[in-house]
Amino acid sequence: MTQSTPNSDWKFFRGTREPNGDRPPQLPPPPPWRQFQYDDEGDEGDYEGGDEGDDKWIAERQRLKGQTFQVNEEAIEMVNAALYLRRPLLITGNPGTGKSSLAYAVAYELNLGTVLKWAITTRTTLKDGLYSYDAIARLQDAQLSGKDNPEQMGDYITLGALGTAFLPSKSPRVLLIDEIDKSDIDLPNDLLNLFEDGEFAIPELQRLKISPVTVRTADRTKEIHKTASVRNGLVRCRQFPLVIMTSNNERDFPPPFLRRCLRYDMPTPKTPEALGQIVAAHLGEAARAQSEDLIVRFLRESGKGVLAVDQLLNVIHLLTQDRPPSEKEQERLKAALLKALGSNEGG
Repeated sequence: MTQSTPNSDWKFFRGTREPNGDRPPQLPPPPPWRQFQYDDEGDEGDYEGGDEGDDKWIAERQRLKGQTFQVNEEAIEMVNAALYLRRPLLITGNPGTGKSSLAYAVAYELNLGTVLKWAITTRTTLKDGLYSYDAIARLQDAQLSGKDNPEQMGDYITLGALGTAFLPSKSPRVLLIDEIDKSDIDLPNDLLNLFEDGEFAIPELQRLKISPVTVRTADRTKEIHKTASVRNGLVRCRQFPLVIMTSNNERDFPPPFLRRCLRYDMPTPKTPEALGQIVAAHLGEAARAQSEDLIVRFLRESGKGVLAVDQLLNVIHLLTQDRPPSEKEQERLKAALLKALGSNEGG
């Protein structure tokens, strides 16, 4: 692996128990996939929304994910099938194979705006994804003002990523339901009516008999949520969103749910050529040329246990810095950073 001359000056933290100067260190740039600020001013909040009012930072991060993802022909076919059939796409595969990145690649290439992401946990319910109603804030405001104004009900309702994706729009939104296999056993079946009907009701608004009502959405500019009008307490899509659901195969799904989805198993890259293309897309051709031996080692270690591609990218980024670790430190870092997922043993 050809690189800069190793030295012992790469460490910022040395464990001396003494301050290293009177100012914080100037760290090197982060990996491209770990950048959290994109303006040159360095002033938090000094940005403007995009053409559609999207948060600039969110849009930029998603653009980078979409640009760097290497899509294979089978995935392209399944995405197009989902677009034609207006069906959700369930993607399974090992961690780190790019299941969620596919959503960003589609949104970027088709100019479908920012991806709406709904991250699933064991406690997630369907209502969490559709909308939230802050009844406590409404009660407090009514007590302070001495009256309850039904016309302001929308101020206390915020659509979630799932609910926002089903708002009527000229073009479909891209909705990423991430790690749906972590959900409660009932959630996949709870999604069936929404996927079939393309609509859902907000009972709090239906009881008011006031229409339309302006509510907040999951889209935001700076700290302000965008708003949308809901008529008759019903959110009904005009274009069915491109729903991409990811699963790490931690559970099976019921047949009625699977029947309504298109399914694709994302393969793990298994050749030096495929991994080299991924490295070049994220870190450049120079890093790819310097990492041929490390790519071969990654493939060898992958035969002993599951490794994610981002583990390889982490090692390459660290070892191709202007101030790389010494050769002895490099070996320890390679063993630690290329440890099989799920392994708690030392490398």
